[in-house]
Amino acid sequence: MNMKRFERQIMLQEIGVEGQAALANASVLIVGAGGLGSPAALYLAAAGIGRIGIADGDCVAVSNLQRQVLFTEGEVGKNKAMCAAERLTLLSSETVITPYGFMLNGENMADIATEYDIIVDGCDNADTRYLINEVSKRLGKPYVYGAIAGFEGQASLFNYCGGKGYDDLYPYRGNGNTPTASPVGVIGALPGIIGSIEAMEVIKVVTGAGETLRNRLLTVNALTMEFNTFSLD
Repeated sequence: MNMKRFERQIMLQEIGVEGQAALANASVLIVGAGGLGSPAALYLAAAGIGRIGIADGDCVAVSNLQRQVLFTEGEVGKNKAMCAAERLTLLSSETVITPYGFMLNGENMADIATEYDIIVDGCDNADTRYLINEVSKRLGKPYVYGAIAGFEGQASLFNYCGGKGYDDLYPYRGNGNTPTASPVGVIGALPGIIGSIEAMEVIKVVTGAGETLRNRLLTVNALTMEFNTFSLD
């Protein structure tokens, strides 16, 4: 590990050499390489996470470039996971990046997630979030959650140390409380905010620094710059 690279983190009392070593030994699976997955992946690789898996079966589209900062115009039409792996390797050569160029589903997610310590939500639909939540609970893996729409976003940490899950926030489909999966507009900078918060939650879980969003929901309104935190207990 190149200690010089991480000196600005190591000088933090809450991180130090031990925390940086913990980051180097940690593994994170990012489900979705879109608006949320892009900043989360960039900051986790930059922070020195030892192994990152990134899963996405979609190809880069021109309309993605407004918010999905992992990609360039020259990558339009190429698989997102593969492009993401190339970009992240250029950023952090010591991080092992494993691309999964297909959608994770009920048949493959558990097998892949078994290999990682933490699951990060970079998806855009409730069905995948329920699946992440189920696999997270079954395997005992923390689930770092983020969601965005318009100018508003939210983040939390689910299934961590016996804490609440996604289905506690949004009880399972069929009761009228399920969030819509329909495409919605979003301002490009918003997923940068929420994805960065997701990366910060991973860093805190790995290093033990600070207080996580376990059993709390953080909400952001980018139009008013109001940040609120609500208890899920």
